[in-house]
Amino acid sequence: MKKLLYLTPLVLLSACGGSNQEKKEAKAMHVEYPKTKIEKHADTINGIVVEDDYRWLENDTSAETTAWVDQQIKTTQNYLEQIPFREKLKQRITELVNYQKYSSPFKVGEYYIYAKNEGLQNQYVYYIQKGLDGKEEVFLDPNAMSKNGTVNINLAGYSKDHKYIAYTLNRAGSDWEEIYVMEIATKKQLSDKLEWVKFSGASWYKDGFFYNRFDKPKGSALAAANEYQKVYYHKVGTPQEKDELIYENKQVKQMYYNVFSSEDERYWFMSQSQGTGNENLFVWDKKAANQKTWKQLTFDYSSQTSFVDNEGDNIFLMSNDNAPNNKLICLDIKHPEKEQWKTIISEKPEFIESITSAGKNFFVTSLKDVASQVEQYDFSGKLIRKIELPDIGAAGGFGGEKEATEVFYSFTSFLYPPTIYRFNIASGKSEVFRTADVKFNKADYETKQVFFTSKDGTKVPMFIICKKGTELNGKNPTLMYGYGGFRIVLNPSFSPSRIAFLEQGGIYVLVNLRGGQEYGEKWHQQGMLLNKQNVFNDFIAAGEYLIKEKYTSSDYLAIQGGSNGGLLIGACMTQRPDLFRVAIPMVGVMDMMRFHKFTVGFGWIDDYGNPDSATYTKYIHDYSPYHNIKEGVTYPATLITTGDHDDRVVPAHSFKFGARLQAAANTSNPALLYIERQAGHGAGKPLSKSIEETADIYSFILYNMGLSVK
Repeated sequence: MKKLLYLTPLVLLSACGGSNQEKKEAKAMHVEYPKTKIEKHADTINGIVVEDDYRWLENDTSAETTAWVDQQIKTTQNYLEQIPFREKLKQRITELVNYQKYSSPFKVGEYYIYAKNEGLQNQYVYYIQKGLDGKEEVFLDPNAMSKNGTVNINLAGYSKDHKYIAYTLNRAGSDWEEIYVMEIATKKQLSDKLEWVKFSGASWYKDGFFYNRFDKPKGSALAAANEYQKVYYHKVGTPQEKDELIYENKQVKQMYYNVFSSEDERYWFMSQSQGTGNENLFVWDKKAANQKTWKQLTFDYSSQTSFVDNEGDNIFLMSNDNAPNNKLICLDIKHPEKEQWKTIISEKPEFIESITSAGKNFFVTSLKDVASQVEQYDFSGKLIRKIELPDIGAAGGFGGEKEATEVFYSFTSFLYPPTIYRFNIASGKSEVFRTADVKFNKADYETKQVFFTSKDGTKVPMFIICKKGTELNGKNPTLMYGYGGFRIVLNPSFSPSRIAFLEQGGIYVLVNLRGGQEYGEKWHQQGMLLNKQNVFNDFIAAGEYLIKEKYTSSDYLAIQGGSNGGLLIGACMTQRPDLFRVAIPMVGVMDMMRFHKFTVGFGWIDDYGNPDSATYTKYIHDYSPYHNIKEGVTYPATLITTGDHDDRVVPAHSFKFGARLQAAANTSNPALLYIERQAGHGAGKPLSKSIEETADIYSFILYNMGLSVK
């Protein structure tokens, strides 16, 4: 990768890690918060009194809520505009992210399709070319579909004859999608338009595809509960009202379905899940004259079992059934009972993160202390080779059709910008296909992985990234990030904007908390349901470790997380307000007593438990961030982010948490709501908005640590 010999930073923070650096106290900025109405309200749930004086803020369409949001935005912007180095940080971040970025290409017949961003485009543009040496042509450009870059596009699936491709379009960050169809060779858009789609792909079968949708919601489209999901089959060129209903269950209002066909179109598969947890898997052999409906393969939502590939009567599945770290099994469609399953690739000591197939080979990606390892197997389960990766980091891709002779994969790490490799399946040779030219000197920085001990004695890993030679004197500005839930693995990844924090003397820390799947399903289970407090204990212990080892101190320690990670930040700052200087809870689940009553929140019961159940009510209430803010406590300087179109974690979570924090907390530290218009949960956010948000967050952190800027 090409490296620059030097940097020309637009702003240099005088951080506190070196001998000539000093802390200058930030001028206490007086904040006049908007007046927020209090309407006394309390529910009693299984004997627990649950106060909710700001429930009126759940009405996202009312004039009163809209006016309150406008005032909060004005207050926050007024505060941020007074930070003297805010604009310079924004300029530096803009400089760092301004480079050509690519996704891995995938092959559709004789064409290759990929996404590219020239540098500062709000959204990636999809390109197509005939052969790897063909002329590059624009295929889909979402930037041309809105003036402010708030339209986002994702390719959803292509037809087995390589003639058509479906794509999803969402607006302003909402999870609601529309599906459209294009002819690949001519780039002609067809008349097809499908609405009220959410969390769906387009799995092609013959001259159409399967997709999921809900009925049009009653009430607010951004807040109403999404219930009774259905699966439809859409035939290309027909109106949506003619779509064939494939599956519904009128007796179960909260269930996710997914129907897809195998590459050879012999099998239909259907998964059913009650939320984000385990699922039941069904199969329908469309070539079997005696099979007239679905045949169930897994039961009682006891495992995660997913389709990988098939060959004739043999179906290959990745499953954690009696294998917490996953395995690859094969079943014969004539004898699909679990007792007849054959193990093709056994469970490993390391967690198998994914299994893909291409060219009649399996590619198994496992994690060794969170770093990717990739192995190639044939269909009998024989190991062909271990694929050498360039560094300790994260690899992804390796998928393709049965006739493929090559695959593409990407590799990245904290100091390794995403690089795309072309891999020859027969020879095992990898070669760089595309790389990134980021304006920073990798040699100036280092990454280390350490293991600390949590409250219950569990060893937990975290990555520490900083400048080489950073002095461990307890005075380094440190930003600690975590998630800890829903089986999500926080892999090593590159962020160009993060360099703006590192080059100012900052330390970035990624904590691999329980609740994820870094060490398999057991690691996940130790951080879910009645073990959720372990996640918060892990994060608090990570902060205590950094202070003990003199990386930082509580005066210079900031914490950040989004979504379930926003819950993490809210819980930790209310449980240990003394430990952190700054808190950035982003699009967080803050009212844990009502999360299941909005949009798709019911799906999180798998991980959190049901607060209406006597088993969980008190446990959840004891850590719910909104309900654990106490009068007069000095909480960290807090910037709460959300989007007005977030229909996954509705903004009412952040509204209510912010209102209560502003009313109850000691006013020596700011408690601000950062509310973005025309923005959702995060996916598809325009690059311009992301740059501004990151600059505002870093500015808020550094200013409230009292750090000066040169």
